[in-house]
Amino acid sequence: MLKKLATPQLKIEAAAFAVQESTHAESSLFGVTDGKAVGTYLEQKFQAYLHKKYDYSEGSSAKGIDFPELNVDIKVTSIKQPQSSCPFRSARQKIYGLGYNLLVFVYEKSDDEQTKTGCLNIHHTLFVDEWRTADFQTTSGILRIIENEGNFDDILAFFAERMLPLDDVQAQALAEEVLANPPQIGYLTISNALQWRLQYSRVIQQAGTVSGVEVL
Repeated sequence: MLKKLATPQLKIEAAAFAVQESTHAESSLFGVTDGKAVGTYLEQKFQAYLHKKYDYSEGSSAKGIDFPELNVDIKVTSIKQPQSSCPFRSARQKIYGLGYNLLVFVYEKSDDEQTKTGCLNIHHTLFVDEWRTADFQTTSGILRIIENEGNFDDILAFFAERMLPLDDVQAQALAEEVLANPPQIGYLTISNALQWRLQYSRVIQQAGTVSGVEVL
């Protein structure tokens, strides 16, 4: 009988998997430089690892995230340039977070010419709570404005400076929301694009020192 997967077990298993995978020599990874291919390999292997022990529904592209029951998405990124993309839903995500938690594996890949294998040394396994997945500069800037007795117009001007993808009606509604419900500080760097570009350097630096950003 398989156990039901819950978030605490997911975190424990992610940490154990990272240790195990960091010593594994994999022939199919030899010479692979495509980060997306490496990410797919690691995500699929982690899912297979979990399915041996736990009963849970695996996400699909239709569901959008890897663990829909836990509201968690896996991100795999190289330590050389720790970033990934995610679907754009609305500009609110830069202020109030992506809407789900992140499990982040940060790896360094090396190849062994003699054995013709590749190895992923996982330097960081991190868990970012949903409420910490907003953009750092956007959230900290808004909070500075509010602390400095900023008003509706100041918030609108800030949105324009940050080039948030909003029309006038959306911007006004969001400015009112921000004043009524100031955001928490986020620790991602989120770049505007057709898809959000998430960057994790600050998450790596702050992990374990702020609430909501854990080292596993």
